[in-house]
Amino acid sequence: MTQLSVTPAGPHVNSRVVALVPAAGRGLRMGGPIAKQYLSLAGLPLIVHALRVLQSSPVIEEIILAVPEPDRQYCLDYIVVPHGFAKVTKIVSGGERRQDSVRHALAEVRTDTEIVLVHDAVRPFLTEDMIEQVVDQAKVHGAAIVALPMRDTVKQVTKEGLVERTVDRSPLWLAQTPQAFRRDWLEEAHSKARTNRTHATDDAHLVELLGRPVMVVEGSGENIKVTRPEDLVIGEAILATRPEWHRSHV
Repeated sequence: MTQLSVTPAGPHVNSRVVALVPAAGRGLRMGGPIAKQYLSLAGLPLIVHALRVLQSSPVIEEIILAVPEPDRQYCLDYIVVPHGFAKVTKIVSGGERRQDSVRHALAEVRTDTEIVLVHDAVRPFLTEDMIEQVVDQAKVHGAAIVALPMRDTVKQVTKEGLVERTVDRSPLWLAQTPQAFRRDWLEEAHSKARTNRTHATDDAHLVELLGRPVMVVEGSGENIKVTRPEDLVIGEAILATRPEWHRSHV
């Protein structure tokens, strides 16, 4: 673990909201030698865009990064320090899966923390409003996620490629991040998942397996997760519609 000599700051210190940013993936679907969290969007690595919003949010007191072990010093020297991310207090070694990376970062969260927020490093378009909404709902309900209602027609298809039926899309939502949880709920969820060898693609699923309620906050179609080359093109198009944001962040 890389421990930074930084004092967490912010007006919401008593609420103890800590953000975990899993960034240990290699992004094989991008098809290149550079891990996707370091790919350039408007001249900045994807992870920088996400961290800037977390850094500027008055709700977040502290940020813990989970990155590949060989990248820890690089992230400190070329991501955290040059961009003034004073809220990043720890850089830990990530794991084989996203779930492992979150668990490693969660182990470094202080026990007096009330809410833990988890956000994917490759979702550069989160907003401070999203952060505030999921944190507020997590304080009330214990857990909350940003998600989008399913708008396309959904088909259930056989292995042979034949449509079996059209699925009612009205109760279906597409989960995004940020996601926020009571710290003790998230710790219990990850502990049980490790014991039971349960794997999930997001932390909300692990909390759901405890039988805990998870509130949904409607997100934005612009809150994309960059996983394929064409997503970078979409990201540039999104930035082109935000001239003021672009000038202030590049």
